Amino acid sequence: MANDQLHIIIIGGGIGGLFAAKALLAQGLRVSVYEQAPSLGEIGAGVFVTPNSMRHLQRVGVGPAVEKWGARVGAKSRYFRHDGTPIAPVQVTDSSGWNATYGMHRADFVNLLAAALPAEIVHTGHRCVGFEQDAGEARVTFANGAVAAADIVVGADGIHSSVRPFAAPVSQPVFSGSVAYRGLVPHERVPQWPIDAWQMWLGHGKHFLAFPVRAGQLINFVGFVPADHEMRESWSAPGDPDALRAEFAGWDPKIEGLLRQVPLTFRTALYDREPLPVWTKGRLTLLGDAAHPMLPHLGQGANQSIEDGMALATILAGVTRASAPEALRAYEKLRRERVAEVQLGARKNGLRYDSAYSDLGLRDAEIVAHATFRKQLYDHDVLPQAQAAATALM
Repeated sequence: MANDQLHIIIIGGGIGGLFAAKALLAQGLRVSVYEQAPSLGEIGAGVFVTPNSMRHLQRVGVGPAVEKWGARVGAKSRYFRHDGTPIAPVQVTDSSGWNATYGMHRADFVNLLAAALPAEIVHTGHRCVGFEQDAGEARVTFANGAVAAADIVVGADGIHSSVRPFAAPVSQPVFSGSVAYRGLVPHERVPQWPIDAWQMWLGHGKHFLAFPVRAGQLINFVGFVPADHEMRESWSAPGDPDALRAEFAGWDPKIEGLLRQVPLTFRTALYDREPLPVWTKGRLTLLGDAAHPMLPHLGQGANQSIEDGMALATILAGVTRASAPEALRAYEKLRRERVAEVQLGARKNGLRYDSAYSDLGLRDAEIVAHATFRKQLYDHDVLPQAQAAATALM
């Protein structure tokens, strides 16, 4: 290497990869991001930003951009039965009452994170097709013929990660049995819809979620329905709006009114993986969905990837090239139990949302009690733990 500065390559230019790049740069490290798409961007709709990640977004200086482009949801957020009968408030703050919970359009989130990075560190049009390493460095090969070398490689390229097989045991994604219909409706088409509330309706085998994004200009919706057969995970598979409307016919008239304004929708099959026993090998580690893809029923996919990025950057801050593999193992050890708990919690919450209960009163009681879990989830601050792990490496 030409200088003494630790160099990290990140494979994947999504939310997790871009945030990790920003956090690593803040620690004075050298970073290169490689994204396979010809340009940065996200197909899809909404993503939920919760206090456990917002504190890190603020720490790296992008909090104001999240506040500008997001839509903060508050005390009007509710769970309902399918017919509109209220069940319980939604926990949107941490235990201290801090409300830093925002609906974000995925494209806006990617754009604001990319805008916070020096343009020269992001390389688009680079699809990873190979990885190798030795005691001194790691090397990535791309489909366009390029080869890049660094002290550390971080796979942040999603559930179908190209570098994951080099770091973790072989496993298959687990199909949840559900498909999500996703889309956006301009608020001007449904002016009565609240732009400060996260709302979810729960029915047998199905549930429906809606929250504002892009400063309240758009309403993001997701309809979760059973699937008859497996469908490869995709953000961009077309969905039939009429089929979506039929799935929720007879539900709360508010939902029917919203769906009448939907001209197109995307359909996504929902997969996760079993928690991994290991996701680091030598100078390679994983982050976000590449390490721990999770179902969306806690709204934590992006948030956990941001926690990963803050932990990784904090631990690597004082690391030498020689000690990099040990530091990556410390990062994985710090994160593995936390993300496994969230992965499994998302599965359980999906069953709760889909009313897999003979007694809906029991289901409703669990929804009320779930606020305690949410507080604990949002209270978590990975920074002190990561600082302790970094100190232990010295």
